[in-house]
Amino acid sequence: MSALGSLLARQPASGRVTGLHAQLVLAAVCAGYAVGAAFGWGSPEVAMFMGDFGLSAAALIAAVSCFLYARVGGGRFRSAWLLFSLSSVMAAGGNAVWGWYEVVLGRPVPTPSLADLFFLCFAPPAIVGLLVLAKRPVTRAGWVCLVLDAWLIGGSLLTLSWSLALAHTAHVVNAAGESVARAALSLAYPLLDIVLVSMVLALHFRRVSMNRSAVNTAIAGLALTVLCDALFTAPLLRSTYHSGQLLDAGWFAGSLLLAYAPWGAGRGQDNAVEAPGAGPRAVSRPIAGSLAALTPYLAAAVCTLGILYNVVEGRRVDRVVVLTGCTVVLALVLRQAIMLLDNIALTQELAQKENHFRSLVQGSSDVIMIAEPSGVLRYVSPAAAGVYRREAEDLVGAELSSIIHPDDLGGVVHELRRFLAAPPGEESTTRIECRFRSGTGDWLHVESSVNRHAGGLLLNSRDVTERVRLQAQLRHNAEHDSLTDLPNRALFTTRVGQTLGGRRAGDPGTAVLFIDLDGFKAVNDSIGHQAGDELLVQAGRRLLESVRTSDTAARLGGDEFAALIVGDGTRDQAAREYQVHEIADRLRLRLSQPYRIGAGEVRVAASIGVAFAEPSITPKDLMRNADLAMYRAKANGKGRVELYAPQMQADVVRRSELAARLRTALREGEFALLHQPVVHLASGTVAAVAAQARWRSSQGILFTPAEFLRVSEDNERAAELGTWLLEEAVEQAADRSRAGHPVAVSVRVSAARLLDRALPPGSVEALLTRHGLPSGALMIEVADSDPRVSFDELEQRLVALRRLGVRIALDGFGSGYAAVNALRRLPIDVLKLDRCLVEGVVESARLHKITSGLLRIAGDLGMQSVAEGVDVPEQVRALRAMGCTHGQGMAFSGPLDEYRLRRTLIRGKYPVPAVGPAPRPVLAGGVIPLQNRSHDETTVPPT
Repeated sequence: MSALGSLLARQPASGRVTGLHAQLVLAAVCAGYAVGAAFGWGSPEVAMFMGDFGLSAAALIAAVSCFLYARVGGGRFRSAWLLFSLSSVMAAGGNAVWGWYEVVLGRPVPTPSLADLFFLCFAPPAIVGLLVLAKRPVTRAGWVCLVLDAWLIGGSLLTLSWSLALAHTAHVVNAAGESVARAALSLAYPLLDIVLVSMVLALHFRRVSMNRSAVNTAIAGLALTVLCDALFTAPLLRSTYHSGQLLDAGWFAGSLLLAYAPWGAGRGQDNAVEAPGAGPRAVSRPIAGSLAALTPYLAAAVCTLGILYNVVEGRRVDRVVVLTGCTVVLALVLRQAIMLLDNIALTQELAQKENHFRSLVQGSSDVIMIAEPSGVLRYVSPAAAGVYRREAEDLVGAELSSIIHPDDLGGVVHELRRFLAAPPGEESTTRIECRFRSGTGDWLHVESSVNRHAGGLLLNSRDVTERVRLQAQLRHNAEHDSLTDLPNRALFTTRVGQTLGGRRAGDPGTAVLFIDLDGFKAVNDSIGHQAGDELLVQAGRRLLESVRTSDTAARLGGDEFAALIVGDGTRDQAAREYQVHEIADRLRLRLSQPYRIGAGEVRVAASIGVAFAEPSITPKDLMRNADLAMYRAKANGKGRVELYAPQMQADVVRRSELAARLRTALREGEFALLHQPVVHLASGTVAAVAAQARWRSSQGILFTPAEFLRVSEDNERAAELGTWLLEEAVEQAADRSRAGHPVAVSVRVSAARLLDRALPPGSVEALLTRHGLPSGALMIEVADSDPRVSFDELEQRLVALRRLGVRIALDGFGSGYAAVNALRRLPIDVLKLDRCLVEGVVESARLHKITSGLLRIAGDLGMQSVAEGVDVPEQVRALRAMGCTHGQGMAFSGPLDEYRLRRTLIRGKYPVPAVGPAPRPVLAGGVIPLQNRSHDETTVPPT
């Protein structure tokens, strides 16, 4: 037998026995009473007391128990337990009256007496209670059969009893000439017992399934009571009976069983739904059904025995026996006719249902299989030909384990073992998914619903191969980049975590590479996104070809890629760094080679950051370190490889802290606005002031723009700071104008900021109107454009501002790559020379010629000129001789607060060097100095 067959042959464990302690106590009490009755209780007085009042107390306990259960948990059978309680009250009353006569009054019980009335009233409530507990027939034929079954049993018992005892009793009563009441009373007891026994037997096989243990116990108690009544009515025993004998133990036990029935029986187990074939009860049900079917024939046999007894004894057959026997035979024939018609109807209905279910099974697209306890397939539906591409007949007789994939067999056996061990009421079905061998030799993914069936299994299976393939494809799509088919960020992070936590945990040779394609955005902007996608596909292919098979290449998004380099177990730090750096450099060179896009070639560079695994490092931290190293590579010139160093994280922390403090400074108003005078080089008068922001933090530290603008660059803080600077400069300029110091103010605004949607053209006009500043008093200094800014959009925006009367200055002229193009395209009023053209203009002849040429171009274009960083008188004379009109620098003044600025405006002008021959450069052919400071870094005078 196969492993699966041996598994299916196992049966679940039987239920536990409940209420053991209560049953032992009940048995002990009944046994004690029986022992006492058998030995006469030690004295006649005690025996008489226990035989009367002891039985009354037991019956009273049964009455109280049934009544309380009916009040608390009787449910829809509450009336039955109330009737049993009433029946027990009658028994208690009869025994109490009997004891009153024998124990209290000390004389025999008269016949008839009040005790007889109580005893006769015991049977009717019990009979009605049994009818309530019985399963009600659903058809008229069922009710007729119930009545006929009761009569068959009652009539047969009456025939047998009459033949054995009742006929003799009636003859003795007539011969003695006793009264009609005594004669009726003599026959009433056995007749009521016959009726009660008939109901017990007839309803035993029709009881409801709910609370079956309690019903069985109650029926057993009543049956024991009736048996003792039958023995008591026998003439031989009754003539010698007195209270306290062993017969009382039967009545005592019957009352206690009835008291125990509703509380002590295991009702929870009876209420559970049992699967076919599960446990011992499945075996007892056919036996119970067989006894129920044989009941009419057994009754007829008993009736026949009663008649044969009279014949064998040579007695004349009594008319009562003949009449009763005829009615029993007639009831049996009638019942058989009803059952025959009912069986014919059931057979037809069963045939219809069988055809219906056969059609459903044969027409179903699912395969239905039945496996025996040995694991052999006993039935396979015809759908197997379409699903498994194997004929059903070929599968019948095969072991279930032979068609399951060996890799899946262990999981299937484990799940089936767990399912069969679970109680049927808690888990009636389970689901398994495995691979089945098809007729073509392929393995199909099959999902099966499994149910218990006659000790084996019933499997309802369907082919889910396409669903499994679709799920695998969806899982692949969720974990891979749709463009390059490389693992995405989620899968890459998972694999990094697996490497750090698997058998290679702690390997210092494991490294993560973050790769960014420099210049990719220019490719997208110049030749289109489709070409950019093709470049990414080729880059991903090159990356995959450049790493080892044990490594992982991934695309994180946009033009960012990553690689996981798995260590080889070496502990030499220098060797592993060299090896990984060599891989990264080879990868950089491979990704920087020309890409064939369409008919042309495209070049991009690769900046790569490398971070090595460390003990206890998390995947998130390792990837963050590689990202920091990659950004350091881009900041250091791009197209290079950088290894992560802890200082990079410290720089990030410092910048983050400074950015957080910058946000707080904007919110708390810690920024101050200073102005540096722009002086006319010929007269020394103040022609304008240049607005500059300073941040005096709450710690008293004064930051220059060169320090905090690097933090706020390219984010929302830069926008907030630019808006604050523009509004504050306009507001203070308007205040000075109203105070009698009308002087133009210049504000530096980046080209990207000018094109920001948050600063529309109308906002500048509204700002000037709100503060009452003439538009000609505002000059916007546009920083030299970078490649990301569209000249077309910038030109349109500056034209709109000039229409408002705002003057435009080109700031930092001479330091940017697009200076000539800006002069050609943009509407410029003022040309501001960068500090790098001014600082060496006296010493360097080459720089002197370049600056002179630029100033000549400005003059030819009708522009004014402003030189930044004019710090010494020699620079003033040289610039003035070249034709520069204005200057700004420490030769006149540094940035001033509002108080010092107004004092300067009251004075009106600064002294300028006397007119004389301009100094010539002493170092002919000198080079431009490397120092390149912004005017924002001018030293701040003490306030």
